[in-house]
Amino acid sequence: MPYFAKLLLLIFCLVLLVESRKHRRRRWTSHLDVQRASHIFKKNHDMTKAWKGKKEQLLRVDEHDFTMRPAFGGPAIPVGVDVQVESLDSISEVDMDFTMTLYLRHYWKDERLSFPSTTNKSMTFDGRLVKKIWVPDVFFVHSKRSFIHDTTTDNIMLRVFPDGHVLYSMRVTVTAMCNMDFSRFPLDSQTCSLELESYAYTDEDLMLYWKNANESLKTDEKISLSQFLIQKFHTTSRLAFYSSTGWYNRLYINFTLRRHIFFFLLQTYFPATLMVMLSWVSFWIDRRAVPARVSLGITTVLTMSTIITGVNASMPRVSYIKAVDIYLWVSFVFVFLSVLEYAAVNYLTTVQERKERKLRERFSCTCGIPHSKTMMLDGNYSESDANSLAGYTRNQMAPEEEKQEKMVVHLAMSNESNSSRKKGLKGHVGLRIIQNTHAIDKYSRLIFPGTYIFFNLIYWSVFS
Repeated sequence: MPYFAKLLLLIFCLVLLVESRKHRRRRWTSHLDVQRASHIFKKNHDMTKAWKGKKEQLLRVDEHDFTMRPAFGGPAIPVGVDVQVESLDSISEVDMDFTMTLYLRHYWKDERLSFPSTTNKSMTFDGRLVKKIWVPDVFFVHSKRSFIHDTTTDNIMLRVFPDGHVLYSMRVTVTAMCNMDFSRFPLDSQTCSLELESYAYTDEDLMLYWKNANESLKTDEKISLSQFLIQKFHTTSRLAFYSSTGWYNRLYINFTLRRHIFFFLLQTYFPATLMVMLSWVSFWIDRRAVPARVSLGITTVLTMSTIITGVNASMPRVSYIKAVDIYLWVSFVFVFLSVLEYAAVNYLTTVQERKERKLRERFSCTCGIPHSKTMMLDGNYSESDANSLAGYTRNQMAPEEEKQEKMVVHLAMSNESNSSRKKGLKGHVGLRIIQNTHAIDKYSRLIFPGTYIFFNLIYWSVFS
């Protein structure tokens, strides 16, 4: 029994010794922490840089109701806006919209967020604090789709200054409507606008304005588009009225785009011009080569139809005529007229040959003259030439035979040539164009190219 009591006493003493050493270590560690904290406090007197359990405690977020705007019930709170355009992603003619990525920044003052600071330095937060305070409810008017980038976190920045001034910035991509006029397409210029407006607060509660006037809009120098040349960016502002809610401040980001024409010259204008010139080749092909001239005309007509269809497939179905439509349809008419020109040539040739065949058959049957003695003249031979070509002389012919031979020669001569001398030179030229089918092709070789060149001069002088 005494040995057991002595063992318990020894164990108790050991426990007391261990606990006393632990207590000394704790006191020494706390003393070092106090010294380190005092050293940090002396090195950095700014409360904004001092560590606190929560930033909200320094901003006193929990002490105010941020569901109401600053200075609620008082005058309108001014909210300045500036924008930096990062990229102009696409312009869609079919959908009549554009897509833009930008940095949207708001500036206002909320005294509820003021905090004490000896060096007047700001505090920066991410998007988690935005959900706990009041921010302007700006939205994009006429936008189709928009989103805030969230990789790797929400691209939102909030910077608060000691006097309560706030900078709120976000990175947004927005697709908005743009009313385009294609009456001069593809020689056109388009002006589009991105509109910003408060959704809930009228101009009596929130005054939206450009913070630095025209300097409020910045653009990246690397912005470029494949089909457009960006001419200028500028800002405007005005009031928008809604009959149910009232007047609102609206800000506009306007930009003007001019279309590059070289792509359409290669893809549309040059092929159409070449098809028109190719249709003129038929004027130099023999009129008796029906398959060659017909196939050439049909090929050029179908190719022009394909070009017109391809251009209209990439354009909205507008109810007015575009500049490119004028050029393509006039070119189509020239190609179609070249086909009709050969149709006229072929028809007149057939009619003339039929008349000559009937005339030859009539004189060979009614006059009783052998076939070897009949002659078909075109009006360019004299009576003596006709007699010599027929193989007869005046001395060898009997009086009756001479009378009949003169009758054949007189009937075979061109009546149109005799009548043309009575009507004058103008009627003679027109008659030769109708009767001599070679003349139609001859005049077409001059009229078609000359008219088409004249059309191009007028077209490019008006639309360029």
